[in-house]
Amino acid sequence: MKIACVQLDIAFGEPKDNFSKVENKICEAASLGAEIVVLPEMWNTGYDLTRLEEIADVEGIETKNLFSKLSKELQIHIVGGSVSTKKGGKFYNTMYVTNASGELIAEYDKAHLFKLMDEHLYLEAGNEKNLFTLDGIKMGGIICYDLRFPEWTRAHTLNGAKIMFIPAEWPDKRIDHWKTLLQARAIENQSFVVAVNRVGQDPNNTFDGNSMVIAPWGEVLWTGANEETVEIIEVNLAEIEEVRSRIPVFQDRREELYQ
Repeated sequence: MKIACVQLDIAFGEPKDNFSKVENKICEAASLGAEIVVLPEMWNTGYDLTRLEEIADVEGIETKNLFSKLSKELQIHIVGGSVSTKKGGKFYNTMYVTNASGELIAEYDKAHLFKLMDEHLYLEAGNEKNLFTLDGIKMGGIICYDLRFPEWTRAHTLNGAKIMFIPAEWPDKRIDHWKTLLQARAIENQSFVVAVNRVGQDPNNTFDGNSMVIAPWGEVLWTGANEETVEIIEVNLAEIEEVRSRIPVFQDRREELYQ
């Protein structure tokens, strides 16, 4: 499976510019032969949270329309990172996933809100898992700070996810945490992890990429540099069952002890 990771510099509070850039990058990924394209977190507005009333995507309509159109035209699956949305009068950090037929197959609101970037002051938390199937493979998606909760990733894996997608705006000052946690999630869940971080700056933080694709053994297949890029990484899904057969973690779990 060929997966395109799209590291972007996000224009702070400028949805029009960001939508134009994302459309171009998805087209570029398709031209390079990607089957799935993955975007970073909050790519439509960045963390311009005080202006969400003006700039959030109302009911996600613009995002869903763009993804549906491009997925169908380009025959590509889109794991849409996340965007700021306004739904029912409240604001969310939302991931949309469309398949190559242009169908919306998943919608996920970030479950764990990050207080250090004031999410809890402006956004509502989601309450549902994010599981979906592409090309017959069950997958899951979480967003940025969700990564710090291993039980949340495990909940998706226990429900069949073999690839976990993790878009982020993870600041450079804590990038070592990012890399270590991503590798741990891949190893402990014996699954692929595809994590896409942004690059650039906003008024409060600097972001230096380091997007990663990690195999079930914990092998780092690719790490992004500190620049915009569209990178194609090919993953061998047969590795998942090989790893799980050699170290049967899921068979050896003692769930009665974990409460």
